[in-house]
Amino acid sequence: MKPDQIRNYTGGAWGESAGTEILDVPNPATDEVIARVRMTTAEEVDAAVRAANAAFQEWRDTPPVRRAQFLLKLREIMLARREDIARTLTTEHGKTLTEAGLEVDRAIDNIEVAAGAPSLMMGRLLEDVSKGIDEYCVRQPLGTFAVLCPFNFPAMIPFWFMPYALATGNTYVVKPSPRVPMTMQVIFDCLEKAGFPPGVVNCVNGGGDTANALIDHPGIVGVSFVGSTPVGRQVYARAASRGKRAQVQAGAKNFAIVMPDADMAKSAPNMIASAFDCSGQRCLALSCVITVGRAHDEVRDRLLQAAKAIRVGNGLEPGAAMGPVISRDAQKRIEGCIAKGEAEGAKLLLDGRGCKVAGYPNGYWVGPTIFDECRAEMSVAREEIFGPVLCVIPVDTYEEAKAVIAGNPYGNAASIFTRNGGIARDFRHTVRCGNLGINIGVAAPIAMFHFSGMKDSFFGDLHAQGRDAIQFFTEGVVVVERWF
Repeated sequence: MKPDQIRNYTGGAWGESAGTEILDVPNPATDEVIARVRMTTAEEVDAAVRAANAAFQEWRDTPPVRRAQFLLKLREIMLARREDIARTLTTEHGKTLTEAGLEVDRAIDNIEVAAGAPSLMMGRLLEDVSKGIDEYCVRQPLGTFAVLCPFNFPAMIPFWFMPYALATGNTYVVKPSPRVPMTMQVIFDCLEKAGFPPGVVNCVNGGGDTANALIDHPGIVGVSFVGSTPVGRQVYARAASRGKRAQVQAGAKNFAIVMPDADMAKSAPNMIASAFDCSGQRCLALSCVITVGRAHDEVRDRLLQAAKAIRVGNGLEPGAAMGPVISRDAQKRIEGCIAKGEAEGAKLLLDGRGCKVAGYPNGYWVGPTIFDECRAEMSVAREEIFGPVLCVIPVDTYEEAKAVIAGNPYGNAASIFTRNGGIARDFRHTVRCGNLGINIGVAAPIAMFHFSGMKDSFFGDLHAQGRDAIQFFTEGVVVVERWF
């Protein structure tokens, strides 16, 4: 296969970057180079931002109901090309075709919610705040925003932000992850066919230098980011120091408490899917199962049995339940984490190192891995691994289980499995994580709700999706009015 040349989309036109740094994009299942992407230069970033700035006023003056019509047309085009987008996504990322299709569905969900902006942007009015004086608030767009995307959800995560920015009257620049640039090429073809005016939405490809050029550009009023906590801190600090809005969804270490009264037969498959779907490469992946008291043995045995049955393979092939990890470097890093867990004294029940897939000797394979008898202070149970590694932490009481979660620096997601309504309510009331699940393994908010996060898992004030996104991309302007 001849590698595709990834292009930028600026001011309504496709073009190749003049950047001299070129990154190969391999298929994680085969190690075959399927695309090459040039790192966009600062001058090309400037051209994209200028194009977006030039398009802003006319787009801002377009009535919200008309802007929504562009989004609804995009929805129809993406629905028609769902399989094409999903297949491209699987080829460059590695996740299964089923997982990729569901990801495209979540992107479309956000388009549908954002198309409701005419209602979501409505302001407030109070008549006669003083004699003959009315006061009201209207939400107005701000200018050009940018998103810096991670590799793990190349179709969905840009749509946590982009449709809300466009619906509210802003213009936009997307920077995909250079590891997975092909999916956004297909999506921008859909955007072009939807008829958005030139410059309203743009795409620049690149790495850290391109991201910094966007953050630093005076024509960018705000930045959205999803990725690791160390990089997220830098993005947030850099954007804030330049007076820009920033919403930074960062890293995670997610826990599930299993009480002795939980429905084990239904809970275990839920936890397995949470831990190993997408090869554990998602910010809501379950990393640690905290078993309380006598729940431990049955939970451990059920998890081990189910994990052993997972078929690892090329995500494009029927029957594959888990694909490769994103890169050779990721494979080596995850294998290093497993080795460190062994060295720390965790009991390795299932070892995913050395995983082989027939017909794909060069793929980046790491099989499902399960540790037992972990302690909260172990690095394997404390640090983000971002791979198919699940730790079991036995404790005696519910209060000890909560203490494990409270002691972790991350606050992205946590779940509890129980039949006890009182304990479930206490969990919801006291556990400090942004996304909570009760008898749910993946506490993934639907598009109408914001994707939350606390502690080292989020930097900013307003999150992705839902009403938070509407507020992030607008300013509430207060008008005090009197007529003589």
